[in-house]
Amino acid sequence: MPVYSDKVMEHFMHPRNVGEIETPDGVGEVGNPICGDMMTFYIKVKDNRLADVKYKTFGCGAAIAVSSMVSEMAMGKTLDEALKITPRTVADELEGLPQNKFHCSNLGAQALHKAIQDYRGKKKGGK
Repeated sequence: MPVYSDKVMEHFMHPRNVGEIETPDGVGEVGNPICGDMMTFYIKVKDNRLADVKYKTFGCGAAIAVSSMVSEMAMGKTLDEALKITPRTVADELEGLPQNKFHCSNLGAQALHKAIQDYRGKKKGGK
């Protein structure tokens, strides 16, 4: 069984920002068919900053902890700053992830980036 840091366990046991935003400015959904993890991130943008970040995650403890951490890391950041959140920075913030769970941190960063791309795409489309 993988050994998780106290920080991973804290975010797994008490995940932050879980839920859905009613009228999100952007949505990003990613999944890993191999492990079955699915993440959907919802963002609200105000003045080019992430005013709200919520997510729904179906997956293992590491996936839930990663989603929680990504949402905390992204909150209040500008869109460009949020795009600098990488799987490595997420894993570092969580004080490490077992090697076989590192793919979970990829999903968290990818879902956030997709939500930002979705928002920017809608904005360009004249919404």
